[in-house]
Amino acid sequence: MKISFIFIISLLFLGCSKSNDPSPTPNDGFAVNSVAIGNNALTANPKGIELAPEFIITFDETIADQDLANNIQILNVDKSTIPATIKLIDAGKKVTIKPNANISPLSKYEILVKNTLKSTSNSTLKMQFNFPFNTAIDQSDKFNRISEDELLTLVQKQTFAYFWDFAHPTSGMIRERSTSNETVTIGGTGFGIMAIIVGANRNFISKNEGLERTKKIVAFLKSADKYHGAFSHWYNGGTGKTQPFSEKDNGADLVETSLLFQGLIAAREYYQDPNLSTDINNLFNAVEWSFFQNGQKALYWHWSPSHAWDMNLKIQGWNESLITYVLAAGATNHAIEKSVYDEGWAKNGSIKNGKSFFNYVLPLGPDNGGPLFTAQYSFLGINPTGLKDAYADYELQVKNQTHINRAYCISNPKGYYGYANNNWGLTAGDIPNGYGAQSPNNDIGVIAPTAALSSMAFTPKESKEALEFFYYKLGDKLWGKYGFKDGFSLHEPWFAENYIAIDQGPIIIAIENHRSQLIWNLLMKSPEIKNGLKKLGFTSPHII
Repeated sequence: MKISFIFIISLLFLGCSKSNDPSPTPNDGFAVNSVAIGNNALTANPKGIELAPEFIITFDETIADQDLANNIQILNVDKSTIPATIKLIDAGKKVTIKPNANISPLSKYEILVKNTLKSTSNSTLKMQFNFPFNTAIDQSDKFNRISEDELLTLVQKQTFAYFWDFAHPTSGMIRERSTSNETVTIGGTGFGIMAIIVGANRNFISKNEGLERTKKIVAFLKSADKYHGAFSHWYNGGTGKTQPFSEKDNGADLVETSLLFQGLIAAREYYQDPNLSTDINNLFNAVEWSFFQNGQKALYWHWSPSHAWDMNLKIQGWNESLITYVLAAGATNHAIEKSVYDEGWAKNGSIKNGKSFFNYVLPLGPDNGGPLFTAQYSFLGINPTGLKDAYADYELQVKNQTHINRAYCISNPKGYYGYANNNWGLTAGDIPNGYGAQSPNNDIGVIAPTAALSSMAFTPKESKEALEFFYYKLGDKLWGKYGFKDGFSLHEPWFAENYIAIDQGPIIIAIENHRSQLIWNLLMKSPEIKNGLKKLGFTSPHII
């Protein structure tokens, strides 16, 4: 369909970029009818425009022979004119404009038609016409092709550097993000400890180097602020003092504590060092898990020495926190009873979903599955393969939640440019001007590489397709010093500049679980995990 004058004026002229000159006063002149490429009329603000486009602009009057280049231009985002060839066609009713060379991929441009353009009746354009558009990706490979095995190793090694080279120099703790200075993260350090195990096992470092770094971290943890044995979300990496996550979140964070111990227990099982094992056991046994029931049949996320239980957030499913209940049930000291899991986490069965989305049954959680980190964090250490309890088949849960997330992106109901079978993954991460949790129910067009890559142990084929797209097709913008950056939108276009520990860690760990099941095997043989799963009624072929 052609774009009417009213449509163009209301959606493009009023809502899109203009020159810095004052807006001209409408006159009784002629108008633009449509903008097209070939036979395809373009809607307002089109995305994915080819890199060598020839635009056809149709007017409702015949255009006079004049200096077209002074009146019709392609401008880049800096308002600089792009050299272009401009011609009258169709007896002057249309004008073509084509850049003299390929324009940049994933960039913003606009066609500008000035209101000084004249028709053969000597009238001028009713008002200045601005038509913004975004270009497509460059489909060429940005790096030489290597084998699948080499690519997986490269991604693991580069991502490992975040946890090794960028760790806090005093404590070895893992910085929250690549812009952090003193701020270190407890959950991200748990992921980092597992990443260091992978690094040692892959010979990125020696096993003894991994052991010494882990001992350095544990020494810091022994002296850091603790609250009924639990750790805070953030610390100052040099002093061990709690750094508040928010005003009232200035004490214990039980879920972050659990993510830390997921890593520490894996390290104990991997290094088999007596001194390290003693220190980790002492730290674990000091956590007063049952205290965090707050007198209820549920665990609570936070406790503050100054605000007590004011955060009032129960840990209940479906989310990333299953590991918390398993560790709390498997503890030697201060353990919880199964009823706390049933009434708290599982909400007496109301955790169940059972509906189908995109032809995939979702056993647990919100419709469409929520952000993918909820299916990933607990299962970096707990092997979901064959894992079942009264509420779900967890292998089915994590696989289908991932398939639903991908299928939603492929269906692309909001029409974001770039979503495809190899470009998918909605989860928490950086977004333009902030941070947020993306999901099929909260989709703003931002893909997070960690979503697909940290699902590799569940959906290897689909995750590898995404990996190849991220690396080979977007690598010039997305790949950097510490692996893949945190997020991007091809629709905007926009690319994050940061790396975040809790997004980088699951990538290297999930790839390793796909390749060797290393971290799964370490955790599943630990007494804390085995006892916790058995106590809560789980069955698994991997509980030995």
